Amino acid sequence: MSTDKYSEIGQEIYDHIGGIANVKSLYHCMTRVRITVRDKSKVDLAGLKQVKDILGVVDGETLEVVLGPGVNAKVAQSMVNAAGVNENDPFPDVTAQKSSYQKDKSEVMEKAEEVHAAHKASLKKTWWRIVLQHISAIFIPLIPAFVGAGLISGVSGILRNMLTAKMLPASWNLGITVLGVIANGLFAYLNIYVGINAAKEFNATPGLGGIIGGVVMLPGVVAPMVIPNIFNGQPLAAGQGGIIGVLLAVWLLSYVEKFFHKYMADSVDIIFTPFLTLLIMGLITIFIIMPFAGWVSNSLIGGINWVLKVGGPVAGFILGAVFLPMVMFGLHQILTPIHLQMIQKMGYTPLLPILAMAGAGQVGTAIALWVKCRKNKELTKLIKGALPVGILGVGEPLIYGVSLPLGRPFITACLGGGIGGAVLGAFGNVGSIAIGTSGIALIPLIAHNKALNYCIGLLAAYIGGFILTYFFGVPKSAVVAKNEDGSFVNPEDNETSHESVAVNLASPVNGELEELSAVKDDVFAQKMLGDGFAVIPDNDGKIVAPVDGRILTIMDTKHAVTMESDQGPLELVLHFGIDTVELKGAPFEIKVKSGQYVKRGDVIAQMDVPAIKAAGKPTDVMVMINNMEDVTSISPIATGKVTANQMVATVKTK
Repeated sequence: MSTDKYSEIGQEIYDHIGGIANVKSLYHCMTRVRITVRDKSKVDLAGLKQVKDILGVVDGETLEVVLGPGVNAKVAQSMVNAAGVNENDPFPDVTAQKSSYQKDKSEVMEKAEEVHAAHKASLKKTWWRIVLQHISAIFIPLIPAFVGAGLISGVSGILRNMLTAKMLPASWNLGITVLGVIANGLFAYLNIYVGINAAKEFNATPGLGGIIGGVVMLPGVVAPMVIPNIFNGQPLAAGQGGIIGVLLAVWLLSYVEKFFHKYMADSVDIIFTPFLTLLIMGLITIFIIMPFAGWVSNSLIGGINWVLKVGGPVAGFILGAVFLPMVMFGLHQILTPIHLQMIQKMGYTPLLPILAMAGAGQVGTAIALWVKCRKNKELTKLIKGALPVGILGVGEPLIYGVSLPLGRPFITACLGGGIGGAVLGAFGNVGSIAIGTSGIALIPLIAHNKALNYCIGLLAAYIGGFILTYFFGVPKSAVVAKNEDGSFVNPEDNETSHESVAVNLASPVNGELEELSAVKDDVFAQKMLGDGFAVIPDNDGKIVAPVDGRILTIMDTKHAVTMESDQGPLELVLHFGIDTVELKGAPFEIKVKSGQYVKRGDVIAQMDVPAIKAAGKPTDVMVMINNMEDVTSISPIATGKVTANQMVATVKTK
């Protein structure tokens, strides 16, 4: 199913529920898209049920459109993209917006701030994640500039070295100088660009942020004139505190400016707010932030250089090995200002080449999987699509599409990156003059003619990731022969396949076994997601795997998981309680990870049954077969008392 197809389904849903304007909010759970509508009289339920690819519709407190695992997430994303919001965010109220145009400035601003605050609140998770989101938003728009200017600077450096070695005539000097001017158009004024972007991100005036970035450069202060550091009496240096100082200063500026906007009379707001904001923040930046940020900057750079110098290969291995988990959690964004500060202070960052080894370990891992799992056409197709960009330094497709879902390859890729990092740590002082790229694309940006050392590190990471994955990191499921669409290869094409397999399913919990049709939810009772059974659990709430197999997906709200059986092409959905998505994960604890292999009877989750009951939600645990097209029969369910891991049903596959 193509991306356009998901958008088409989303549009058809909108067409049958009164359009985007009739939606208050929507989000997806494990199997369905849940939509809160403004006016239910505008919803065409009969027509909605006839839409292709919709498995069923439940008209409850929210409108529930059943699409099945995977499809629902993509359709929900296409729908919120069309509305310009995120899942769970309020949709724009067109009527309210039109009427607000008639209100005065203070009312409009108050409403805008209220909506903005609600939007921000919906995104809040932890303080550090908010910091990372801000850093990402500030620097990502500058990445193309870093790459372009960095490459020009690299070419200029190579040509200047050739000129010094008299490999080029003196007439080349002018051209090399011009290249330097172009590259320095970014690096010489980087503080200003960062100040502008930071002001946009913190909802301040971009021009004021740019001025604060320029203030850090101390324009107009020419020897013998100096401005003293009020903490130690030493002269402040132009650029002291660098990027870190600019970020801190513009963040504070945003609060100062908002304060004056709030209390300044409208008639003089445009004059006195920027004047007072700049005056106050200029003084604070020069006399407080620059000395403080300079101390922080020097401490960071000194500490990192000390770790690399003393730790050598060990430090390189640790840094190279832990970078992929940092990328996975988004923590790598915090390193961007550190890289830039090191480039401003030292002319290069020794951190980036070492961290780039993590991507090289991924490349080695992907090649090993390609070689060893060549019968798995679904996997090799993913690798063929992700590998070229991985070699160029874009690692996310390999992480999220290949290694992380499989589990063990992610670990061996991390270790491969550690090997490359250890090699660079042993060489020492292998640095990059710019950021924005990694992999082989970083080669032209390596400083001090150490590109060969960097290439040796890349090769070591490739080989390390390949060997570790080939011998220790390939899970059994990856070598199973599959077609490109993920279906198992036909028996005549796969000598390990069987014409029919009987798969025994166990109860996932202690409790009372019941027919799926007895569940008090139409989606499950009408078997829209497939046939199976349900168990009303005892209060212990321990949930075990009903079959040997691999965990495929885990819902963010922890109320459901999917898994596939090792015996035949059987895909199962395990759903814990009814409408428990609304509890946002509170009563659940997941004991496994996506891609993990489990044995029947292994504990995969724990549910707080009394808490679910107290919330007014049914506690039924459902086990459903998601791919009924591959099933020929299911044995009758003998209702009654069962224990976890007790055989309750036999499924025969085609």
